[in-house]
Amino acid sequence: MSILKILSWNVNGVRAAQKKGLLPWLVEQSPDIMCIQETKAHPEQLDADLLNPPSYYTYWEHPERKGYSGVATFSKEEPYKTQTGFNMPDFDTEGRVLITDYADFVLMNIYFPNGKKDQFRLEYKLAFYDIFLAYADELKDKGRKIIACGDFNTAHKEIDIARPNENKKYSGFLPVERAWLDKFVSHGYVDILRQLHPEPHQYTWWDMKSGARERNVGWRIDYFFVSENVVDSVTDAFIMPEVFGSDHCPVGITLAV
Repeated sequence: MSILKILSWNVNGVRAAQKKGLLPWLVEQSPDIMCIQETKAHPEQLDADLLNPPSYYTYWEHPERKGYSGVATFSKEEPYKTQTGFNMPDFDTEGRVLITDYADFVLMNIYFPNGKKDQFRLEYKLAFYDIFLAYADELKDKGRKIIACGDFNTAHKEIDIARPNENKKYSGFLPVERAWLDKFVSHGYVDILRQLHPEPHQYTWWDMKSGARERNVGWRIDYFFVSENVVDSVTDAFIMPEVFGSDHCPVGITLAV
């Protein structure tokens, strides 16, 4: 048996994160797998240090539009299968999904849409959620172990947001978005950080313009959800608010395999 360390981080621009020390931090942390979201870059815009860091295979997914969205997965072990998107053209053009399939589990690295712009984007976000859930359920129903991580762009419970009452009418904490997370959990997926660490004041995103991070007035919108057949293998789950470089902080799990 070995212990795997898996990290996830919305870096809010991978080239900016690189300038702020992303690669030395990667070496220091030495995760077995690191998932990043909101890369905001196409591979041809990246240098060799980022595309081929020592000890890692890297996989990149980007949208048609430059400077927007995008996800990447860094893995010490080469997965035997990788996939971008859900094979749904209406939902695959924004470069939000990267799936790596390992012998012991399927890892889904996802940057979920933000619904704040208007009603259309909110409906798109909810439809994206449903497409994701159907895809995850199909794998789970085949007996696969599922780990889904990334920026879900919704704080689930009041404990997951510092100012719940002030934000109930805003996307990211709307009743309909939170109800979808309830549905997701009811399908057999576990918010593993919350199960292992039920204490409050754990956030992963802060509004940088208002200095909210210094006051820890944040939202927990970055998660690791695992299917129920993975729960007993998770040895820890954590957030890393001490790590700067983005308006989000990294989150992670350790897993016995």
